[in-house]
Amino acid sequence: MNTATKQNLDQKIREYGNPVDMLRNSPVGAYQFPFASEFSNWRDEQEAWQKTAVIFDQSFHMTDYYFEGPDTYRLLSDLGVNSLTNFGPNKAKQFVTCNYDGYVIGDAILFGLAENKVSTVGRPSVSHWLAFHAETGGYDVKVTRDERSVSNAQQRLTYRFQIQGPNSIKIVEAANGGPLPKIPFFNLGDLNIAGKKVRALNHSMSRMSGLELHGPAQDGPAVEAALLQAGEEFGLKQGGSRSYSTVSIESGWIPSPMPAIYAGDAMKPYREWLSADDFEATASLGGSFYSDDITDYYQTPWDLGYGMHVKFDHDFIGREALEKMASAPHRKKVWLTWNNDDVLRIIGSMFSTGDRFKYLEIPSSYYSILPFDRVMIGDRMVGLSTYQVYTVNANSWFSLAMIDEDLAVDGTEVSIIWGEEGGGSQRPVVERHVQTEIRAVVRTTRY
Repeated sequence: MNTATKQNLDQKIREYGNPVDMLRNSPVGAYQFPFASEFSNWRDEQEAWQKTAVIFDQSFHMTDYYFEGPDTYRLLSDLGVNSLTNFGPNKAKQFVTCNYDGYVIGDAILFGLAENKVSTVGRPSVSHWLAFHAETGGYDVKVTRDERSVSNAQQRLTYRFQIQGPNSIKIVEAANGGPLPKIPFFNLGDLNIAGKKVRALNHSMSRMSGLELHGPAQDGPAVEAALLQAGEEFGLKQGGSRSYSTVSIESGWIPSPMPAIYAGDAMKPYREWLSADDFEATASLGGSFYSDDITDYYQTPWDLGYGMHVKFDHDFIGREALEKMASAPHRKKVWLTWNNDDVLRIIGSMFSTGDRFKYLEIPSSYYSILPFDRVMIGDRMVGLSTYQVYTVNANSWFSLAMIDEDLAVDGTEVSIIWGEEGGGSQRPVVERHVQTEIRAVVRTTRY
């Protein structure tokens, strides 16, 4: 975090003059998944989570923060839009935080580890926001940081494996040496694999049956080896980063909302607390949607499909604003199935001497951490497309999008503006290209 001699996020924004310019000029590409790109090939790895089973090693790319102390639940209640009525040890929750104006800062998985002890797992935004308040807001809460590997030279504290697919339970039962305990959805239970105590979360990432398994980092190799051995007869595949980058899009989770922290006096103390090297200061912004006003990139919980998590049974930051938003029209999260001919035209431009379109890197072609492309009907912008992938399960290119609620109907025809203005930015991950339109069709159910 920030120290007295280290530049903070607020200072960095002032140097650029505008947070949009800061994010647009960030030299980094997409979010990093620091593990092998493929173990077999990404096509078979994608297919495995629908037909057999796949195991992903999530031990390195997510930020884990631990919060412990008598004020832990008060901290969570003051910051989260979620109700904590039924939350406690051995339970988990998708935890969403907003700024004072009701716009999303981020979401993470919240684990109830013990009485007055929790952890948050995910991209850094939620963990940072909680840590800031824990340390500056008068809470009796101890914070333990376990940063993602790209920001952490130390060994991680915890291993984390995601095993998904129709054969996943059989595989874990075989490795466990018998039937699994009954673990309700988004609850935790204990297993024994390779002589190690393993904590299991019933969490279906790809919307197929499966578990997320975690424990002390030193136990990880033995647990993974036992799972791989048990999975041999059930078609278990190890999943690499190329297939992993597509699973959340197929299942319908938008990985990185724009953290709603970059504007306003109320958020200034937080910007001064964050370092100029933190995730929020170095994240990259890309795509065909342009605005000089950073708040135009902010999202509400409803935009992201989190409206069901907003509960007005407690006071929390952003509550008053969200109460006013609740009855207003919203954008809705949908999938957009891309037109095959337009996809082939974009790929074909690589082999012609004419206009070259923005490269579609298969299987995932998001080249920034925060991608936002315009969704159009005629000359009217009706939403934003974000995170575009190809999967063999869908047998097509598609993206997640947030579009006007009245248009979120299966079969609605839209177009996506693909590529950036002015031939592309000066970021090293963006080649020179021209913008083009991609026809797409709205889909409201998972592939």
